[in-house]
Amino acid sequence: MASRFKEALDSGKFVVTSEIGPPKGTNLEKMLHHIDLLKDKVDGLNVTDHQSSAMRFPSIGGCLAIKEKDGEPILQMTCRDRNRLALEAELLLAYTRGIRNVLCLTGDAVVVGDHKEAKGVFDLDSTQLLWTIRQMELGKDIGGNDLDGGVEFCAGAIVTPEQRPIEPQLMKFEKKVEQGAEFFQTQAIYDLDNLSKFMDYARRFPVKILAGIVLLSSARMAKYMNENVPGIFVPQDLIDELSKAPKGEAVNKGIEIAGRTIAILKKESLCDGVHIMAIGREEVVPQILEVAGLSAETMTH
Repeated sequence: MASRFKEALDSGKFVVTSEIGPPKGTNLEKMLHHIDLLKDKVDGLNVTDHQSSAMRFPSIGGCLAIKEKDGEPILQMTCRDRNRLALEAELLLAYTRGIRNVLCLTGDAVVVGDHKEAKGVFDLDSTQLLWTIRQMELGKDIGGNDLDGGVEFCAGAIVTPEQRPIEPQLMKFEKKVEQGAEFFQTQAIYDLDNLSKFMDYARRFPVKILAGIVLLSSARMAKYMNENVPGIFVPQDLIDELSKAPKGEAVNKGIEIAGRTIAILKKESLCDGVHIMAIGREEVVPQILEVAGLSAETMTH
């Protein structure tokens, strides 16, 4: 049976997903509050998997919590921390607990995280993880052994349209499509002309593209991302707009920018939907949807 997220993708509607950051510890109060706040306002909720290589409560745990609250979870799986046995085992667990959506990621380098002495595994990469899922759907593990009960997932991956040069990204994109990616979340998008050029290319493939929207909470954050995060480019006019915001109003300006961007993407049918990343400020996602004119829309349920 198709997942609710998959049905939303296939329906042709403008799909909205968002992201939950699990805690560093066992106090789940804030995470559960964010799930309650967002689960009925979006078509799917991603749970990050040790984002930026920082140890946190696991994605599968967050997804189970979303499921318990009748939300629609999207399991993030990075290849950095687990070998193929552990990845396959977690897919089996996810499937038996009703989780039907997976975002396949290779994972950030260990050195950027908070356990710099950890050993990166990278037994598979995101493209190979997509292939693994499709093999398991045929009833075999990737060792060629029969499974007693298979799996079925709506599987997706990441693409970075702002990467320069873009050609290596496009090659990876095509490989991921070949291995069964059904949807893509982009890295944060601020330059809509660049996205439009990428979409002219991506439209040749039978996949759905969700534009990544990262909330800009200050001009300083925007400059930091330009200087330190590969594949993200915040245009100067947006940095200026944030700089001119009155004291204490930068986050509200960021909400306005995110909402305005989403409204344009939808109005001009530039992509198939958006993935909103508020990074530690999940409680403002409903405001972003309101500014975008999407808050009254009923999400798939």
